[in-house]
Amino acid sequence: MSTLCKLCEKRRARRHCPGVSADICPQCCGTGREITVDCPLDCSFLREARVHERSAPLAERDIPNLDIELKESFIQEHEHEMIALSVALARAMEHEKAVDLDAREAIDSLVRTYRTLQSGLIYETRPQNPYAAGIQERLVNAIEELRESIAEEAGMQTLRDTDVLATLVFLQRLEIQHNNGRRRGRAFFDFLRTYFPAPAPRVEV
Repeated sequence: MSTLCKLCEKRRARRHCPGVSADICPQCCGTGREITVDCPLDCSFLREARVHERSAPLAERDIPNLDIELKESFIQEHEHEMIALSVALARAMEHEKAVDLDAREAIDSLVRTYRTLQSGLIYETRPQNPYAAGIQERLVNAIEELRESIAEEAGMQTLRDTDVLATLVFLQRLEIQHNNGRRRGRAFFDFLRTYFPAPAPRVEV
């Protein structure tokens, strides 16, 4: 006797879904993937779908903070900071069990905070979303640790607020580029953990 799909209870189940711990049909897999189902990143069907995902082209007017120009020279000069904050963001998302839209909200909030610093005001924007707020808090801590590390190496404070803002805008644009538009999507997180893996722990000899 064939098993019915756990989700629609109409069509024949043809694949196991680790997100619902049951067998489902291909149609429900496609329509529910990262929308109604929290898909583990190692799911073979999710991995296959990632290969065929294509982000919709973004109009220039829809790109936030276009007045902040990220020249190739800036990216090369601040590569260390960009990598450090990318790793910190991936760790924060993993700790909070967050999705890409949570990261977007956290980054947007931090960008607004650093925007106000440029005007001479000190006002911290904080998301209402607890997942985004958790990511933001961890990113703030990572920025302060980065400041201390750079200051210790250089003998003086060299990480400017404008550099932090530009780096956050860099992350903001990366998120927009890799977000697949699904409500529970983690394509951006998958990108971060692939291209900015956390450094291996140092082994004391």
